[in-house]
Amino acid sequence: MAKELKNFTKRADNYSQWYNELVVKADLAEQSAVRGCMVIKPYGYAIWEKMQHQLDKMFKETGHQNAYFPLLIPKSFLSREADHVEGFAKECAVVTHYRLKNDPDGNGVVVDPAAKLEEELIIRPTSETIIWNTYKNWIHSYRDLPILVNQWANVFRWEMRTRMFLRTAEFLWQEGHTAHATREEAEAEAIKMLNVYSDFAQNYMAVPVVRGVKTANERFAGALETYTIEAMMQDGKALQSGTSHFLGQNFAKAFDVTFMNKNNEPEYVWATSWGVSTRLMGALIMSHSDDNGLVLPPALAPIQVVIVPIYKNEEGRQAITDKVLPIVDEFRKRGISVKYDDADNRRPGFKFADYEVKGVPVRLAIGQRDLEEGTVEVMRRDTLEKETYPIEGIVEHVASQLDDMQSALLARALANRKARTIEVNSYDEFKEKIEQGYFIMAHWDGTPETEERIKEETKATIRCIPFEGDTTPGVCMVTGKPSARRVLFARSY
Repeated sequence: MAKELKNFTKRADNYSQWYNELVVKADLAEQSAVRGCMVIKPYGYAIWEKMQHQLDKMFKETGHQNAYFPLLIPKSFLSREADHVEGFAKECAVVTHYRLKNDPDGNGVVVDPAAKLEEELIIRPTSETIIWNTYKNWIHSYRDLPILVNQWANVFRWEMRTRMFLRTAEFLWQEGHTAHATREEAEAEAIKMLNVYSDFAQNYMAVPVVRGVKTANERFAGALETYTIEAMMQDGKALQSGTSHFLGQNFAKAFDVTFMNKNNEPEYVWATSWGVSTRLMGALIMSHSDDNGLVLPPALAPIQVVIVPIYKNEEGRQAITDKVLPIVDEFRKRGISVKYDDADNRRPGFKFADYEVKGVPVRLAIGQRDLEEGTVEVMRRDTLEKETYPIEGIVEHVASQLDDMQSALLARALANRKARTIEVNSYDEFKEKIEQGYFIMAHWDGTPETEERIKEETKATIRCIPFEGDTTPGVCMVTGKPSARRVLFARSY
């Protein structure tokens, strides 16, 4: 690697530090002046935009429409649903005044004590309350249902310990909020959207996930069921990568949202909510990247191919440019994003290192000798292997390499998860293996007390009760009591 990366921490030495350095060195984000918040830089935001674009397309293909609701929520709204307010109360940021004034002592500005709000406003930690207060005005009859709405927004949850993308006070996300005439429709919607997330994670992020349902202890505040996709990072820890909630009629009852059914009888509406956030950026980084920097699946890379010319003089640069520009056009016609970097303010070696750290899937290098021989050097970011290939067939070859890389990254992540997923039957073995970084399938007696004990003693949580897997009854590894089936345990981010 170039000298600019000599101080790059290795994953095996300090995985957490490696991650933090990579976020900065790959130009994804940086800390902001506001504690717990981050600045997402253009390259990082370009990846998020690719995610957003694809997810938005998938949402619309399933009949959802985008809308926008207020950032500020009246405090009284959070009091309407008891479990919901209890779940978010400690994370809420509160707006109490609406005006500043100049400090009479000349020390800048101060809050004007005369401008206190009659009712405090909460910066949204999530939008169920403001949305269901709005739905009351939209829903009157079964003919108004279903409502299938999604919102792209930012939310704020006061966090004491933060890490960029994985856990920040303010983060970007989407939140779907749907209303239905029947329980069956709402439950089907919650599962459908979980499957959308699963498809996106595996087919675009190249991240395999375990689909399942959360335990009562881990359920979203105010939900009857919470469904989740859990991804394994390279160090064996889990990352909750998307959730979908069946809310029953809880929020409809809290905000008195009823409709006249086909029998002309009043009935409370059935609800779901579901969301993924910029936490997916963390999943992307920790699933694929290596000691040389970021590794991006081609489907989500802002730049899929970079072409770097190597020349001695302006005549050589122009000769290479004349040959490369038609190839650039051909890439773009194929829908492949490409950058031709002929800037003369950085040496080729620095460019190679920079694009390697940023995870550009394929790098092409072409010098004057290559031009004479009709060849180009090709390097794939996931393998770091180089090959020499004829210029004339390069577009088709690179397209094939991008497809192969997308599949290879998923296969590699699947292999890592398989190697780190085990079944255990004793609590002693569980304690040993959880220290080593495993997804553990084990029996649990179904009680919140045992679940809490395991969490306190091992820092492992039940990530989900998987949809697939061993459903054979057994006995709890901790208490010896009957267990309906194995569940998935892991330490998590």
